[in-house]
Amino acid sequence: MRTINRVRAGALVAAGVLALSACAGSSSKPGGSSSSSSTAGSSSTSSPAAGGKPVLEIGVQGPLSGDNQALGLNIDWGVKLAVQQANAKGDLPFTLAVKESDDQGDQAKGADAAQLLIQDQKVIGSVGPAFSGPTAASGKLYSDAGLVAVSPSATRPSLTSSGYKTFFRVVANDSVQGPAAADYMAKVLKAGKVFVVDDKTQYGTGLAAAIVAELKKAGVAVETDSAPQKTQDYSQIASKVASSGAQAMYYAGYYADGGVFAKALKAAGYTGKQITGDGSKDPNFITTAGNEAAEGWQFTCPCLDAGKDPKFADFATAYKKLSNSEPGTYSIEGYDAANVIISVLKGLGSATPTRQQVAEGVAKVDFQGLSKEIKFTANGDISGTAIYAYEIKSGVITLLGDIGKMIGG
Repeated sequence: MRTINRVRAGALVAAGVLALSACAGSSSKPGGSSSSSSTAGSSSTSSPAAGGKPVLEIGVQGPLSGDNQALGLNIDWGVKLAVQQANAKGDLPFTLAVKESDDQGDQAKGADAAQLLIQDQKVIGSVGPAFSGPTAASGKLYSDAGLVAVSPSATRPSLTSSGYKTFFRVVANDSVQGPAAADYMAKVLKAGKVFVVDDKTQYGTGLAAAIVAELKKAGVAVETDSAPQKTQDYSQIASKVASSGAQAMYYAGYYADGGVFAKALKAAGYTGKQITGDGSKDPNFITTAGNEAAEGWQFTCPCLDAGKDPKFADFATAYKKLSNSEPGTYSIEGYDAANVIISVLKGLGSATPTRQQVAEGVAKVDFQGLSKEIKFTANGDISGTAIYAYEIKSGVITLLGDIGKMIGG
């Protein structure tokens, strides 16, 4: 399994073309693994590829380093696989490459990371931003530049009501995940009281708000609190949860902090059900928490793992061959998001498509992805998708099922 200190293929570049010191960028060779750039932020594909075809780039913006990098790397490798497979078919009038831009999952670095891609005119579309904070910081920039941004994972509901004309996402937002998580705790776990903790990020607060609203609507007693990212000592809030009498506790945040919180809850003696969301669904949650504290934790996620389902076998094999790791959370969605852009490019049939043409094509797309059929509403949300429940069993994150089906929806 991938760990947070895993070094990805290719060197991260320290600054962008215009001294964008808050982000890192690099480009991959057409259809292959990453290669470092000799000039900060420059592309290794500035000249025509072999065969004389022009080169177009698909950007990837997300946490490619930092505390929660595993989620970004899962997406990055999914995009690389889609590009590799598209180039291998040989039927494109251009060669595709990947341009990476690292925002470290930090809202403060989102704008610079986006600019690195926007300023490279070979970038015809972006997969990402991956996290809600950087998306909020860069959505208008993408929109003003006419560059499509297809997120595989940013779930804050307000992102698609903020006027971004080129933002789309291939997963359900937290207006879907939140109520599903609340219904799961109320109807499946039979919790009469739930304690909800958020990490004060755009993602965490949005998800927590949606959960709390639905729980109250269902007549469930709710207690809430917040613990900002990088909290050093969770003992006080863990003791508060343990003494609350809540039958279930939901943590809305990312795995780097979620694992630390899990250890504190274990030490505080909390015995209720412990649930968290897609931002924490990664093996590094287990690594940080330790097997004993992590065991039994559950996750809600608008994501579908490759797992052992035979229909994902080809994808899982190809992904592992390319990345030397198993597919993880949002690997398939990253792959699907890239293929949405690629399908539009194929439909245009031009060696020199414009950003506007690609953005307009994505808005109208009806694409059968690996994870789901992908069609977008007028505001850029996916037209419909399931929310899944997972549980850590014997140290492994295991699919429990579609929450809608579990509650009879």
